[in-house]
Amino acid sequence: MGAQIRVYRQKIASTSSMKKIFKAMEMIATSRINKSRQSLEAAYPYANALTRAVSQIATQHNISHPLTTVPDEVRRSAVLVFTSDRGLAGSYSSNVLKRTEELLELLRSQGKEARVYLVGRKAKAYFDFRHRDYDEFWTGNTDNATTERAEELTDQLMHDINAPYEDGGVDEVLLVYTQFNSMVNQEPRVLRLLPLEVVDANDLGDEVSERYEALEETQNDFEFEPNAEELFNQILPRYVKARIYSALCHAASSELASRQRAMKAAGDNATELIKKYTRLMNNARQAEITTELTEIVSGAEAL
Repeated sequence: MGAQIRVYRQKIASTSSMKKIFKAMEMIATSRINKSRQSLEAAYPYANALTRAVSQIATQHNISHPLTTVPDEVRRSAVLVFTSDRGLAGSYSSNVLKRTEELLELLRSQGKEARVYLVGRKAKAYFDFRHRDYDEFWTGNTDNATTERAEELTDQLMHDINAPYEDGGVDEVLLVYTQFNSMVNQEPRVLRLLPLEVVDANDLGDEVSERYEALEETQNDFEFEPNAEELFNQILPRYVKARIYSALCHAASSELASRQRAMKAAGDNATELIKKYTRLMNNARQAEITTELTEIVSGAEAL
């Protein structure tokens, strides 16, 4: 009986230690997600302005560009996957990888090749464990979006989309990431980044907040200097970078929100386990005391 009590005490001590870790990680995620959401909100005006400029150039001047023209036959696609570096974030990474598998299966069924690029150690570990091929990977700071990472990804994708097919070039670029809708709602989605679908800013629901609707009505025409075509070539890479940075911000905010919820649930479960083990330990102690009293009474009666 005493050994059973010691086992329960050890379980209570270990669970209490884990609960402290869960609480600390929950507090860290809570403190970081505010900054991440601020970065996401700050990206809205820039994405809005670029979207309006690209839309005006393409429609007002009727410019045809390889990055805005869908090829007759898509033979090879680049797939950029955003996951996390660390676990303890619930089903965040697994949902993205599940969506990636569905996309890759769809591309195979359509007879398209796929060049896979991975962001986050979870995606790399997933492909390595299954001996799946991928072309490049980036790790570190998945919960903190940076313009430097967005620029690296942009350079890689722009190189692939501009390269000939014989040299490994791609016909389209697809992003698989988690869209941050709210603290309790994050949705994995697939976005075709290239060729661009030039639309109004308000149609980019994940990029442009409704608070900027008024900006769309303030100016309908642009004047370009020196010419619209040269400006279009300069602004397209910036537009792509803005979209990738926005995807990084969405992924970072979604990861932190998922980790906060997961650690909150883990902490609550740890509390329930501690209560359960404490109750079992008290029952064992009570049974031990009862047994000792019974032995004393039995011994007294025997005398």
